[in-house]
Order: sequence, then C-alpha cells, then structure tokens
Amino acid sequence: MEDRNRDRGTIKWTSLMLPEHVELIKEVWQEDEGVPKKMIDEQQAEENELALQRAIQDGLLVRITYYNGFNYSDRKAKVLHLDPHRKKMSCMSTGNERITIEFEQIYEVVLV
Repeated sequence: MEDRNRDRGTIKWTSLMLPEHVELIKEVWQEDEGVPKKMIDEQQAEENELALQRAIQDGLLVRITYYNGFNYSDRKAKVLHLDPHRKKMSCMSTGNERITIEFEQIYEVVLV
C-alpha cells in the first residue's frame, strides 16, 4: 500500500505538460547543476578568431559553442557583426533569432 502512495516527484506531472514546459524545467535543472567555464588556450582563441573573420567575409554559417552562464550551448548561425571595442559579436541563428555573444564566452567556432 505504501508503494502506491509514494510520490514520484516531477515525473508524474511531465505527461501533463507541453513539451516546451518540459524543456524549460530541464534548463532550470541544468542551471542548478551548473558546469564550470573552461579556459581556452591561445591557439584555440586564434582559430576561433580566424573562423569568425572568414565567416563574416564569405557569409558562411558557423557552429558556435559558448558558455551561457551555467552550461555550454551550441548554435548554428550567420555572423552579422564583430565589435572588438565592446568585445562582442552579433549573429543570426538558423531559427532567425538575433543573439549577441561576448568574445570571452566563446569556446569554439567551426565553419559549417
């Protein structure tokens, strides 16, 4: 009898939620867990810079891996503008979302 009354936590509610809500809950859990930011070496920073410059010159898509404050995110995007004074870049993701990323948050840039 005790087994039937045992609370299953969030699992019993996820079947009643929209997929978007489930994704938001997963993101909140990731925030709680968190991943420390990795430092990149000079060579990786130089490769990232060259890839960004080539992408903006030739209008190529890139896959950007960046630290979002608690974990790493990957985005495929087209680089719109590099701002060395503010140390930021702006790009348009494949989902037509304009995002701004600080250079120090970028972990890896790969031409697609």
